[in-house]
Amino acid sequence: MPGKYKTTLYSCYLGLITQAININLLPLFFVIFHEQYGLSFEVLGRLVFLNFVTQIAVDVLAVRYADRIGYRASAVLAHVFSFLGIVCLGILPLIMSNTLLALTISVFIIGCGGGIIEVVISPIVESLPTKEKSASMSLLHSFFCWGTVGVVIITTLLLWAVGTEIWFYLPICWAIIPLYNAVRFLRVPLLPLVPEGEEMPIRQLLRSPVFFLALIIMMCAGAAELTMSQWSSLFAELGLGVPKVVGDLVGPALFALLMGVGRTVYGRAGDRINLQKALQFSSLFCVVCYLAAVVFSAPLFSLLGAALCGLSVSLMWPGTLSMAAAQFPKGGTAMFGILAIFGNLGGSVGPWLTGVVSDLGQRSAWVQQWSTSRGFSIEQAGLRMGLLAAVIFPAIMFVGITVFQRKTAARRISSQLTS
Repeated sequence: MPGKYKTTLYSCYLGLITQAININLLPLFFVIFHEQYGLSFEVLGRLVFLNFVTQIAVDVLAVRYADRIGYRASAVLAHVFSFLGIVCLGILPLIMSNTLLALTISVFIIGCGGGIIEVVISPIVESLPTKEKSASMSLLHSFFCWGTVGVVIITTLLLWAVGTEIWFYLPICWAIIPLYNAVRFLRVPLLPLVPEGEEMPIRQLLRSPVFFLALIIMMCAGAAELTMSQWSSLFAELGLGVPKVVGDLVGPALFALLMGVGRTVYGRAGDRINLQKALQFSSLFCVVCYLAAVVFSAPLFSLLGAALCGLSVSLMWPGTLSMAAAQFPKGGTAMFGILAIFGNLGGSVGPWLTGVVSDLGQRSAWVQQWSTSRGFSIEQAGLRMGLLAAVIFPAIMFVGITVFQRKTAARRISSQLTS
């Protein structure tokens, strides 16, 4: 890659770190919000749902307008929204009597920034003159993982060291990163993803059964990844009964670390790995990891299952993007935007479904009997039931990739015969 575009690539890496802050900072305060402000599991899940629903709405707008206003303006706007939302997360709960409303406003602004990031950062990297596109995409998304590791470890250790009473200072400090990157995107060189006038029409994309399959796969990828990522901190502390500092470091931090390792390894050796077969294996492995987290009584094995889930989902999001880009090279920003919409749809439905099932499980007589027989508290049993419901997403993803593989193979053979 020409040296002048390395600054662009590094800014995109920081963009994914910003997205890691947008998505993972809030859940680290779930226990504080639950215990100090009395917010229920369903309400906490609803905040996650709001974040991703907002991202979906912004994704829809970005698909329509990102090309018109340009990648540069879109990237700067994304980081400005992220900065404002993260700052509000630390300030508004202190100055507003309605804590839920304060968090809702903050999450909405954060979601606006995250939605634009999802649409513009991946196509910016796809447009750069790199040799192995799928490997570059995986390496880009590894920085989301490294950002998550940093956010979880630093935030957790600071809360443990100085106490939860000062939690509101932490979002203000993290907001420095999107502010800095907004300034960077004002100057870095950018390239168009597809020459003007050659983009594939959205209608043509949506009429393709192969692209429809890619959307289903992307939704399941988002749900499988974000459900465990968003709930692992609370699951470790209340569901497994381990101290918060231990639960966060062994749960979400190790989850993100293994997810980053998986994406980095593929980013370095992706040209020697069959992407579709790797995604099939990842889906099955993810099912096993979710079941391990739920079924085992020993906290160590449950935490190990939750952490290994990070490795199992590592390739799902960037791999699906690359798989679709290979099949539709002229899909342009619209393709990445629509995929982001479905990924965020999964990322909102999955954690929300876990919260709903967890609350319902605590009121179920059968779950109460099961929790007593296994020695779990009713909260622990409810959280396990919520995560068990999420197994459906990697299972559907495995079926979707298998069908996708067959359909693309049939298209390839048909194309060869006609040529």
